Amino acid sequence: MNAPLSAPLTPVFTPAWHAELALGYARHGATTRPVLRRHQGPLRVQKHLYGEGPEVCQHIIVHPPAGIAGGDSLQISAQVADNAWAQLTSPGAAKWYRANCRASQHVQLQVAPGATLEWLPQETIVYSAAQAELSTQIELSGDAQLCYWDIIALGRPAAGERFNQGYLSAALDIRRDGQWLWHERQRIHGDDRLLDSPIGLNGYPVLATLIITGEIDSELLSACRALPCQGRGDLTQLPGLVVARCLSHEALHARAWLISLWQILRPALLGRTAVPPRIWNT
Repeated sequence: MNAPLSAPLTPVFTPAWHAELALGYARHGATTRPVLRRHQGPLRVQKHLYGEGPEVCQHIIVHPPAGIAGGDSLQISAQVADNAWAQLTSPGAAKWYRANCRASQHVQLQVAPGATLEWLPQETIVYSAAQAELSTQIELSGDAQLCYWDIIALGRPAAGERFNQGYLSAALDIRRDGQWLWHERQRIHGDDRLLDSPIGLNGYPVLATLIITGEIDSELLSACRALPCQGRGDLTQLPGLVVARCLSHEALHARAWLISLWQILRPALLGRTAVPPRIWNT
């Protein structure tokens, strides 16, 4: 029973997850309803909610493995039809683990005339030695409205982990009727000098962005800039877009600043009072 093995055990490898989620929303009378919900692999949405009335359909995107490892591939798409309003968020942080090969996530969002999409996930934590590749493509038609944010935490400072290996590659494209509104590429390597450079992240491990369609006046811009930020944050008015950027030492601080901006900008630019999803408080 206790005799030595004649041959070494075969290494056990965890299989990579390849997951897809396709969502669609349409307006029926005064109600936005989900009309497409197709998934393959470990990506799901919870039951749709109407926390602020029938006009806004809220979905919480869930990735049951709770983390993205080397070789994993996630694809998420959402289509919001004419005059519908969808709000997509997540129940917690997305964790990208250290890996010896790349992992990827591709998000494709389409918003029809008169429709609104809010893409408001919680933070993405990129562990040291992860190989994370993220891309997002957003197509707006006519007068479609968008509120988009992302929060990236590099390494795990609370655990004493600096982002000193691996890389993060991120791409974000936003078009309206085929014309560019936003085109951005980022690539950050572990221990890159930009992590500490004053023209880079300046020692902050968390970077966050909020982009919302529309234009605000100088008074509202000043009010937004006056909001307290535990780190460094500012806003810019571009043609058709308001862009906010933040650097912080903790993801919770960056998220709190984005939420405070959203609470001001949502009624001003999207026309609805800001009602935080209940999941943000759990």
